Amino acid sequence: MPTKTLTAIEALEEAQRIAFAPFVFQATISLRKLGIFDVIFKYRKKGGISIKEISEELAISEYGIGVLLEIAESSNMVTKNEEDKYQITKVGYFLNAHETVNVNVNFTNEVCYKGLFHLTESIRNNKPEGLKELGNWNTIYEGLSKLPEEIKKSWFEFDHHYSDGVFNEALEIVFKNHPKTIFDIGGNTGKFALSACKFDEKVKIKIIDLPGQLNVALKNTKKAGFENRVSGYEIDWLSKNKLEIPKGADTIWMSQFLDCFSEEEILKILTTTAKSMDSKAALLIMETFTDRQRFDNAKFILEATSLYFTVLANGNSKMYPAKVFKKLIDKAGLTLKEDISVGEYHTILVCKKK
Repeated sequence: MPTKTLTAIEALEEAQRIAFAPFVFQATISLRKLGIFDVIFKYRKKGGISIKEISEELAISEYGIGVLLEIAESSNMVTKNEEDKYQITKVGYFLNAHETVNVNVNFTNEVCYKGLFHLTESIRNNKPEGLKELGNWNTIYEGLSKLPEEIKKSWFEFDHHYSDGVFNEALEIVFKNHPKTIFDIGGNTGKFALSACKFDEKVKIKIIDLPGQLNVALKNTKKAGFENRVSGYEIDWLSKNKLEIPKGADTIWMSQFLDCFSEEEILKILTTTAKSMDSKAALLIMETFTDRQRFDNAKFILEATSLYFTVLANGNSKMYPAKVFKKLIDKAGLTLKEDISVGEYHTILVCKKK
């Protein structure tokens, strides 16, 4: 990313914006939740709307609306004309109505905001110290099924948003060699298993995950009528005991799973997986790698997500560059056979046993 040369005044202004960034973020949350953005957008073709008019329409004090719109104007979310009427800017519109921004805002506010206060502590201790804001677990994955509904909803919407869009393209790659049995490691709510069962009417799926997530996934697949083709296998990859998974898969699928672990843990997972594979089996790893993004904005989102892993998820993982995965794949006794770009952000690494 090229470095932009700033004047001292510009640099100081940027530093002050960072210093008060939490204020701007929470003001944005209020503008969204109180419906202020919606009302201003509604009047976009009528020359804007005044604070008094917004107050009357929403039954919120002029004072409250005023302090929010002052910071919103300074942050380029709204503009005010000579008649003191407000209109929404493109920035404000995207903050209120863009799908990806919406998912990111809700994830930051509902899941991460309180926990991020403990970031320094987390880095010092190599532990997700912010997780105590959500529950008493060692990692967030232990508690996903127990999170309050609003937090759980934001977590899963964030997780699915960055994977669901490429499932159709990914399924074409997964089924290229007509697998009869697929192991879905880190199956989460069972979305991949459901998609795979709909894609191929004969394939059998074994979801391998923690008990909490596995129960949810199996309920979802049973509800869809696939209980005869989808089974489960419980595992805790962080257990200190010797680990193994069943044999017999034609294809093993890991979608945005390995980034939930440290490099040492990823190597353990890959080594265990390799031991279960025969010479014909293929391991497909789908990830959003930081060094594979075409746009700086996408790279920035991934780097921010790394801090979520640090402070809330597990304290020791991140969004990785592809070169790290290639090194670990080799160390685990696997060889990289294909390196495939999928969609706008994703990569699928196809591996075989050496």
